[in-house]
Amino acid sequence: MSNRKDFQEWPDEELVSRYRITGEQEVLATVFLRYQSMIYAVCVKYLTDQDLAKDAVWSIYEELVKKAQLHNIENFRSWVYVMARNHCLMQLRQSKKMPTTEFEGDFMQSVENSHPLEEALEREHQLTSLEKCIEGLQEEQKQSIRLFYIEEKCYNDIAKITGFDWNKVRSLIQNGRRNLKNCMEQHAA
Repeated sequence: MSNRKDFQEWPDEELVSRYRITGEQEVLATVFLRYQSMIYAVCVKYLTDQDLAKDAVWSIYEELVKKAQLHNIENFRSWVYVMARNHCLMQLRQSKKMPTTEFEGDFMQSVENSHPLEEALEREHQLTSLEKCIEGLQEEQKQSIRLFYIEEKCYNDIAKITGFDWNKVRSLIQNGRRNLKNCMEQHAA
């Protein structure tokens, strides 16, 4: 069996594939830890509470232990992002069903327009619109935008991956960003 240091250099997809075959949680933990801060940020964004977000991260890991065995995951980062978002949305929906106590007076200073579920659903709508807008981009822009924003690659890495020269990559990302902004404004109207 390999030690943990050996796994650090492995690509996400190979780690997930090995986990599906062997069930070694050490392998799954390696890939999970790469994205733990992103998962935490997603949870804070939706749950708006750091303690709830910390708990959610570990619940997501427990869920991942089961789901990673069942699904053929091609892009772990995107997959676990969606999994975290869905986990938080389900948690918000469930908390809405829980009985609440009404308080009188100034117990809570600002309740109007601050329901976490409504905010999360609005963000979810925006993310869905963004995904549709990305799909509407021409292929080279779509590829460059995904590599830059989703996979967090730099211009040089994108140029190597795509074979485009550096200036073309810069142009594709700038034009893609402008096209996404225009598309999002149309969806908001």
